Amino acid sequence: MHEPLTLAEYKAIAAGLQFPTNAFVDGAFRPANSGKTFKTTNPATGEHLAEVAACDSSDVDYAVLKAREAFEDGRWRQLSPGERKETLIKFAKLLEKNRHELAVMESLDSGKPVRECQTVDVPDTIHTIRWHAEAIDKLYDNTNPVGPNALAMVVREPIGVVGCVLPWNFPLLMLAWKIGPALAAGCSVIVKPAQETTLTTLRVAELAHEAGIPAGILNVVTGSGREVGEPLGLHMDVDMVAFTGSTPTGRRFLHYSADSNLKKVVLECGGKNPAVVLEDAEDLDLVAEQVVNGAFWNMGENCSASSRLIVHAKVKDELLKRIGAYMREWKTGDPLDPENRVGALVSKNHYEKVTSFLDDIKSEKLTIAHGGQTRGGIFVEPTVVEGVTAASRLFKEEIFGPILSVTTFNTIAEAVALANDTNYGLTASVYTGSLKNAIRLSRDIRAGLVTVNCFGEGDATTPFGGYKESGFGGRDKSIFAHDNYCELKTIWIDVSDRSVDETIR
Repeated sequence: MHEPLTLAEYKAIAAGLQFPTNAFVDGAFRPANSGKTFKTTNPATGEHLAEVAACDSSDVDYAVLKAREAFEDGRWRQLSPGERKETLIKFAKLLEKNRHELAVMESLDSGKPVRECQTVDVPDTIHTIRWHAEAIDKLYDNTNPVGPNALAMVVREPIGVVGCVLPWNFPLLMLAWKIGPALAAGCSVIVKPAQETTLTTLRVAELAHEAGIPAGILNVVTGSGREVGEPLGLHMDVDMVAFTGSTPTGRRFLHYSADSNLKKVVLECGGKNPAVVLEDAEDLDLVAEQVVNGAFWNMGENCSASSRLIVHAKVKDELLKRIGAYMREWKTGDPLDPENRVGALVSKNHYEKVTSFLDDIKSEKLTIAHGGQTRGGIFVEPTVVEGVTAASRLFKEEIFGPILSVTTFNTIAEAVALANDTNYGLTASVYTGSLKNAIRLSRDIRAGLVTVNCFGEGDATTPFGGYKESGFGGRDKSIFAHDNYCELKTIWIDVSDRSVDETIR
């Protein structure tokens, strides 16, 4: 169902696309109050795609007003769980029906390979919405063991108006990770997509309304971080913000909360994720395949990317040889060509940031084992760099590009120390043939997700988020994500037959 089409078919779809360009508020598209717009382009070609509404704080105020009205009158939150579930399943079916359009639009807007959009991002987006829909009528509240004289209940209630601030690397999937549980809980939502990648978010909001999600429940306000993200974070009538993006920007939302109404904030931020390969790893071909996928999937523009290969000195050379063989399958080029697995970086500015690390390779006199080439001022080949030490910028900073640094170790204790030598703690991978070592490293590495003998992020049932500077306040995905968008209320009912005087005594 989700197999890639041909290049000709993708180009035909691209030629027929009509891009949404205005903010989506209260069930309808509307231009920015100022009338201003910004350009969105295809990063792979530089082609101008559309002029999108450049909203500001006045548009945020209007969206919050409409979201609050929709929340307070109960048009969504007071529906039965089964009714909300049925509507979200209709929404998922509409996404499925429009999956080719969404995949092509995502590829054009972000530079992502359409192959990944078609086989990973779009199906996982649909699955996420459907999964949270199915969870709605399967979440139970609690009664507590308080004795015969009272009835105590602990119930979940939707938190209210939620701001969702998205990154540019997975526009559709991160949207689903936020709105799936938020809508399931009964909240009203205002989405601020990344300025680089707004188009699919707008189209999804339109499809949600078509599916029957009421006006004012899912809104999209487009524009810059300063003009839209900051007013959303500071707004006194926004109850919660869910953010995915860089750690420095995540910190700002904590400040915004402190400077406004102490709104709840959930952050999913950066990572500098280790792939630790022990001497006893059983299948180096499998290791090589998984490390390559972990490092170069989505051009390395992935907070969970395995950007640090920490490998035992005795198996390093053999593993790098096999990594080189697998890298031949990762062709770089036109994102609409399903033969290519590496597309364009999202923007010229980001390209310059990533290639600055290539300059560091030269200045530190490191060895490029594979790749290292750039072209077109926007494409960076998958690159493997040997001899990286813990003091190197390549070891310490999040690159967010297709560059894998290689560092060797000789003891397990050294491997754990290297893995934990970072301000981040999002994900890690461990490759070993020993169950004992797998358990030891999984426990000792400080990360929110550790995979063993594979790279991945779990599935819809498992929480995603990190330790240290990789996250704050909650987790995406799974049942645990629903907690982000709910308040807990205790209801205590006195059922005793005692008088007031007896109760006081």
